[in-house]
Amino acid sequence: MKAIVNANIIADQSILKNHSIVFDDRIIAVSEGQDLLTKQCSEVIDAEGKYLSAGFIDIHIHGCAGADTMDENDESLAVISRSLTATGVTAFLPTTMTMPEERIEQALKNIRNAMKKQAAGAEILGCHLEGPFINKNAKGAHDETFIAAPYYKLIESYGDVLKIVTLAPETAGSELFIKRCTESNIIISIGHTQATYEQAMEAVRRGARLFTHTFNAMPPLHHRHPGAAGAALDSEACCELIVDNIHVHPAVQRIVLKAKGTDRVILITDAMMACLMKEGVYNLGGQQVTVMDNAVRLANGHLAGSILTLNTAVKNIISNTGLDLPDAIRLVTQNPARMLGIDDRKGRIAAGMDADLTLFDGNMNIYETYVKGQLVYGR
Repeated sequence: MKAIVNANIIADQSILKNHSIVFDDRIIAVSEGQDLLTKQCSEVIDAEGKYLSAGFIDIHIHGCAGADTMDENDESLAVISRSLTATGVTAFLPTTMTMPEERIEQALKNIRNAMKKQAAGAEILGCHLEGPFINKNAKGAHDETFIAAPYYKLIESYGDVLKIVTLAPETAGSELFIKRCTESNIIISIGHTQATYEQAMEAVRRGARLFTHTFNAMPPLHHRHPGAAGAALDSEACCELIVDNIHVHPAVQRIVLKAKGTDRVILITDAMMACLMKEGVYNLGGQQVTVMDNAVRLANGHLAGSILTLNTAVKNIISNTGLDLPDAIRLVTQNPARMLGIDDRKGRIAAGMDADLTLFDGNMNIYETYVKGQLVYGR
């Protein structure tokens, strides 16, 4: 057993000051101060008053540290997994891009293999399939050549890997596709779409539960034509939000929280391989992108993912909206865990939960990260 003592533990809606936690691969106990159990531990870590929360979960990330989900090798996912721990992330969904079908299948095979191996680092929970089932007129950084109407081969062959599928619900065949995915416990996320408000709301009624990087790659909210953005605000579905202050203005971040509350917003990074790297020229989905001034853009100037980290996203949402720390942390822990149906073991600090933990200071600098009780990052 290990213990972390002298920590300000973020538990649900409160901060437990000067508390201790005892854990092995799962959390054994949380207590005030130090007790007999903490003194029986083989290792005791002094948090020195820093904050301790459940590990962060990123449900939409393409890559970081020079590696990409679509790379045709076995090492890239391991690089991403190891590197993300420095940002407080303990679990994530590697996210694909629209590329030739064989490249997408190879990525899914790589993710399946990585899930079985689970090398030291953030846990790979499955895949977020972003593309090819999107609208060509809302393609963003995706390659139009390989955009396709929904088909079932990927669902049938990789149902064990796919956790979220981004879909433009106005495309032909979407109604049945949503039904099939929902029956297979695959989450449909509305995105890269030009759906009307009515089409998006109908998709939610049929089972869609999420909106992909809300406001981005969908028409802007209009007071007579609310579109998918209006449906995102008006429905019971959750909203992904990229809080780098480039993709979504701080005022709109506040509007989203007022409309959705803190239980239906999930912070994501949508980060690509240049995350944690220097500015320069990189690749995303087979297309050249340039990283400059904290933004990633195609040659035409369109945004193409981000270099945001999830700890910075938390810091930004607090600064922009005035959320208190427990509510902000919920957006990267409890909410994504609940969306993925793993909130019985991840997303909270409580006895019996996985010992996925991150230790940080008041500026969201990460000091230590644990995955199932193992130290995977130490500053």
